[in-house]
Amino acid sequence: MSSILEIKGISKKFSISHESRSYLTMRDSLRGLFKKTNTSKEEFWALKDISFNVSQGESIGIIGRNGAGKSTLLKILSKITPPTGGKIISRGRLASLLEVGTGFHPELTGRENVYFNGSVMGMKRKEIDARFDEIIDFAGTEKFLDTPLKHYSSGMQLRLAFAVAAFLEPEILVIDEVLAVGDARFQKKCLGKMEDVTKSGRTILFVSHNMAAVEKLCSRTIWLESGTTMAEGPSGEIIPMYLKSGAVEGSEDNSADQVYPADEKLAQIDRLEFLTRDKHSQIFYMGNDFEVRLHFRTNVILENPMMGVVVNDSSGSPVLFFNNKNYNVFFGNSMDKHGVISMQIPSLNLMPGFYNVDVYFANLLANLDVKKSCFSFQIVYQPFDGAGEPLIEKYNRVFYKDIRWKLTSKEPA
Repeated sequence: MSSILEIKGISKKFSISHESRSYLTMRDSLRGLFKKTNTSKEEFWALKDISFNVSQGESIGIIGRNGAGKSTLLKILSKITPPTGGKIISRGRLASLLEVGTGFHPELTGRENVYFNGSVMGMKRKEIDARFDEIIDFAGTEKFLDTPLKHYSSGMQLRLAFAVAAFLEPEILVIDEVLAVGDARFQKKCLGKMEDVTKSGRTILFVSHNMAAVEKLCSRTIWLESGTTMAEGPSGEIIPMYLKSGAVEGSEDNSADQVYPADEKLAQIDRLEFLTRDKHSQIFYMGNDFEVRLHFRTNVILENPMMGVVVNDSSGSPVLFFNNKNYNVFFGNSMDKHGVISMQIPSLNLMPGFYNVDVYFANLLANLDVKKSCFSFQIVYQPFDGAGEPLIEKYNRVFYKDIRWKLTSKEPA
């Protein structure tokens, strides 16, 4: 199969300026306006000698912690920023969705932006006309077609941008983690459309921290670390390596122990922990325990603090849901400023695969804070007695560990 995209030795260097000032008073600061400042520059390589080929119709996942160079690579591929070294050979029309509003003009209406974006991609007006209704139907922005884009919410802009990028049929579709801005329903809709794109023989490059989505959508994955290629290969091999490496650290990288910055909410999630056998992990064996600890802070009295946990499969469909009210567990009034709610499932009866978790913090039934797709994990197959064969995923989504089997001899009637 011929390569539709060739990335050869791409590198990107940035210069970071550091200014040193020692003025302590207003008078000294004003004098300093007329003095030369001591400025030093530091070189930072965001990418170093990245090379890989993409075949026509292939879907490639690009993973790595924040600062690994993923977004910089996509910006270079999209010709938003030039590389310091190396070259790119593209043999197809490329559309990119990197940030909300990218490629749109705020003063133009939604209708005008569809045609403007299409013309930038090299589409003829007849081609855009043929897909226009599908674009608007998918985006759900029909009522606001003739409203300037600057009056759209970020969610509306995202829906329209994705619809334009996906439905105008570029040979190469480049998508960054921008999909995380949308709600869960829209994310599922987008992932479904991206699957359709790959089945139609077009190519996708997809950056995401959602390992379940990458595993489902992408046949091959590239793992970037500090601007270099750490590993490349089938997604089923690279993603477990990435999760086991401990590379996923920090709240934005779906780690097993996440801390959230303080804000002005009256009550919020401070920290989430995900454990098995009392250890933080993103690898779980079938039938092992699964524990979630929600650390919260509050400035209000909680009548009945609640935690809800939703486990979604790689297609975004919920397969498990728990909250303490459903299990008739009530904590009563809590006047503590800080607290921890924990939930432990003795046996996580899920089939092997990738999953992600939503966590809800509530007072009675009113949500106080929600963290969507805040944790990705992998279930690994483990035969119960060392001799059993793997269960058939085609038929099972949830397995049962303690099933009683019996064979008896009976005389015919």
